[in-house]
Amino acid sequence: MSFCSFFGGEVYKDHFQTGVYVCSKCDHQLFTSRSKYEHSSPWPAFTETIYEDSVSKQQERPGSYKVHCGKCGNGLGHEFMKDGPGKGMSRF
Repeated sequence: MSFCSFFGGEVYKDHFQTGVYVCSKCDHQLFTSRSKYEHSSPWPAFTETIYEDSVSKQQERPGSYKVHCGKCGNGLGHEFMKDGPGKGMSRF
């Protein structure tokens, strides 16, 4: 399954089958289904990456980071600090 951009109907938001989410451009491994959780946003939400270098991040504003594929730089969305499933956790 590939991570894909939101164009009005995110197909992986409610997808919870076991597997690995990869970059839609280069197949770099990003997240596992084990780190995915339900969230009210239209995009899938994860608590951690597979590898430390699975993604790269650039701060956009305090508490918000733009997230890119760690291999090819494809834009993946945002990380929001303290917006995860547990108190104080981050959400990708």
